[in-house]
Amino acid sequence: MTMKNPKTLLRSSVIGTLLVALCCFTPILVILLGSVGLAALTGYLDLVLLPALAVFIGLTVYAIWRKKQYDACFNNPSTQSRNVPNE
Repeated sequence: MTMKNPKTLLRSSVIGTLLVALCCFTPILVILLGSVGLAALTGYLDLVLLPALAVFIGLTVYAIWRKKQYDACFNNPSTQSRNVPNE
């Protein structure tokens, strides 16, 4: 069984989660939308940001689970070092 290195998935999911959480819990996005004249859209931010936050948290949990599976498969001590007698 071959698995690709899951570090990229973990890195992107953590960055996405932090970005969405930053926009959810701080007024950064409201200030940005107000400055470009789209302040009327601020009422709909919760409809987009909260599901996006849930998706990115789920993706982060999946990436952590996949990284644990990867580490268990490829860091097995029985396959890394074998005592081969000198011939």
